[in-house]
Amino acid sequence: MNHGPRLVPIAVALYACCGCVMQTGWTPEGYEGRRYADIPGILQRQAAQWNAGDIDGFMEPYWRSPDLTFSSGGRVVRGWEATRERYRLRYPDRSAMGRLGFDQLQIIPLGSGAALVLGRWRLERDQPVGGAFTLVWRRIQGRWVIVHDHTSVDAS
Repeated sequence: MNHGPRLVPIAVALYACCGCVMQTGWTPEGYEGRRYADIPGILQRQAAQWNAGDIDGFMEPYWRSPDLTFSSGGRVVRGWEATRERYRLRYPDRSAMGRLGFDQLQIIPLGSGAALVLGRWRLERDQPVGGAFTLVWRRIQGRWVIVHDHTSVDAS
């Protein structure tokens, strides 16, 4: 007896429920296995480093590799050093840096060693600015690192 056509909806439902967990307002306590529990804390530390004016500290979670990619404004920057330099040029002083905050985090597991993180960012400063971001994280040598960052700015 062929059960193929009846199994497709079941497989789709299982994938939707188990394969792609997406939670708004995610907290480490809310995710089974706590595999991804470190990521929100890493982002909090990253914002704190930014708010202290420490771009190098802010860059710590990024993969120190020439294969890191950062996309924004229709351009792609490749490599950790080039990404850091982009931040330094774009935010040359504390007033340009403002105060960074992240919210509306959604973590989508992509397997035991990868995750997609969606969220919103905001810089409080004389001319506030904000937007959306998508980060691809991988667990490399026992730690979570950002291997791709796609950041957009809200239209004025």
